[in-house]
Amino acid sequence: MSKEQKEQISQEDNLTMKRQNAALKLSDEEIKAAFEFCHGYMQFMSQAKTEREINIYAIKEAEKNGFKKFNFGDKLSVGDKIYYDNRGKSVILAVIGSDPISEGINLTAAHIDSPRLDLKENPLYENEELALFKTHYYGGIKKYQWTTVPLSLHGVIIKQNGEKITVNIGEDNGDPVFVVSDLLPHLAQDQMKRPSPEIIRGEELNIIVGSLSVKDKDIDKKVKYNILKILNEKYGIVERDFLSAELEAVPAYKPKDIGFDRSLIGAYGHDDKVCAYPELRAILDIKNPKKTAVAVLTDKEETGSDGNTGLASSYLKYFIEDISETLGSNFRTVISKSKCLSADVNSAFDPTFPDVFERANSSFINYGVVVTKFTGSRGKSGTSDANAEFAGEIHHLFDKENVIWQNGELGRVDLGGGGTVALFMANMNMDVIDVGVPVLAMHAPFEIVSKIDTYMAYKAFYAFQK
Repeated sequence: MSKEQKEQISQEDNLTMKRQNAALKLSDEEIKAAFEFCHGYMQFMSQAKTEREINIYAIKEAEKNGFKKFNFGDKLSVGDKIYYDNRGKSVILAVIGSDPISEGINLTAAHIDSPRLDLKENPLYENEELALFKTHYYGGIKKYQWTTVPLSLHGVIIKQNGEKITVNIGEDNGDPVFVVSDLLPHLAQDQMKRPSPEIIRGEELNIIVGSLSVKDKDIDKKVKYNILKILNEKYGIVERDFLSAELEAVPAYKPKDIGFDRSLIGAYGHDDKVCAYPELRAILDIKNPKKTAVAVLTDKEETGSDGNTGLASSYLKYFIEDISETLGSNFRTVISKSKCLSADVNSAFDPTFPDVFERANSSFINYGVVVTKFTGSRGKSGTSDANAEFAGEIHHLFDKENVIWQNGELGRVDLGGGGTVALFMANMNMDVIDVGVPVLAMHAPFEIVSKIDTYMAYKAFYAFQK
């Protein structure tokens, strides 16, 4: 090769952007570290499937790592580790930095709710000697995917006397599971003529919970009565107690390695636990940050972030205002100088369905954590659209800290789109950009992520917080 050819190739390398699979860049030791990190992630996914369970897990881990519960008015000093529990369904963790808080905070925000089937307020009924629960689906799902899937039941029941009963059935090996039935192909000719969103309708997502009758001829609904009797014996509840319950049906799957090389993880709820867990581990591992580091694990994102445990509410604002005042500053000064990574997933390019993606602006499995400048849909509706200055700052930080990253949008312009919590952070007047893990089969009962990408999310959040 001539000198001129070498110079031309060198010039091309400098001028063009060439994305590359992270496995080709990482050493064997780094790949091993990614796999080891994801072993912990898979254990977490086995233990905590709902926002309440993740909240409990996060607080337990925080307290093990020296975090203390924060109450307004508590004195704070550099190095203090604190947490705030919002109604058992969202949690904020913070490490007080050495810089004055008036210089702003570095914040990461992930959501801990996932698409699922919620029980209706009055769920239990009997039909043709089967006992079933009526459900109302939560978040964006393909309803047909939730039939014939083993389901576990999680949540709380508040009894008439005020006692709280915690429910977790279907996760242990000896537990029963529950299921939504579907028609056999032999009898589904008319069903298959329905439009795909109606192959299974919302009112058809009924969960089978029993079939045995009590042997009492004077009782009308014998199977339903038998289920109520079992629930009363186990939990001391009566049917009316369902009116003050939060019960969620989620896939009973355990996280599994995928592929001969075990490079991928299949599990329920990667969206957005695959960002929540790295974010949590990063804030727990932070030592002596310059800027105060804050991590929020929030609820309700899948339904628009409304409600007092979602980020459309003011609980995060109040927390930042409280610690700002405690440390001698004010909310407006602090928030205007703060920066945030909205830790949420993006859709990975799927070679089986390439037509819905625009390849040059899609994220890929094993290409690292995804930096998404804007989300929204169609004409960027519902997005904060990070400014160029902050996008460049994050790109430079990740390059400096050897975080492998890529860009990505959620599908073609007139096809795709989606939202994150970024706009709620931006609306408080802080700089924010989305950073997260690419996911295959997002919102399905069994989603797929890369171990390397998951580890890069941890490195990204740690680099930003430290």
